[in-house]
Amino acid sequence: MASNTSKTARASVRAGQGSGGALSVLGEYKYLIPLADGRFAYVRNLTNGKTTHLKTDSDAFVEEIRALSAAGHGVKIRTEITGLHNSNPEHGWADVEKRLVDAGVFEG
Repeated sequence: MASNTSKTARASVRAGQGSGGALSVLGEYKYLIPLADGRFAYVRNLTNGKTTHLKTDSDAFVEEIRALSAAGHGVKIRTEITGLHNSNPEHGWADVEKRLVDAGVFEG
């Protein structure tokens, strides 16, 4: 069966699930899988079932989060970004959140 998700993304998801549930906490779905100290992330999209590998300072990342936010997932994603910042402040997640806010991603 063909998959729209890369082999690396599937392996990261499996690894995260085996390491204490990093991708799902008490049944909550995790949207972001941080990579390379926050410079990149896998973005898990419930609306289309795809996981994309994006640079967190790219326009494509902003648009992917915008689409998820428009589908009603914005509050959870913003909470997740805040959690990533609190656990790893040196990874620049506050800058990522500011960029998304400045782009108007969480409005509406």
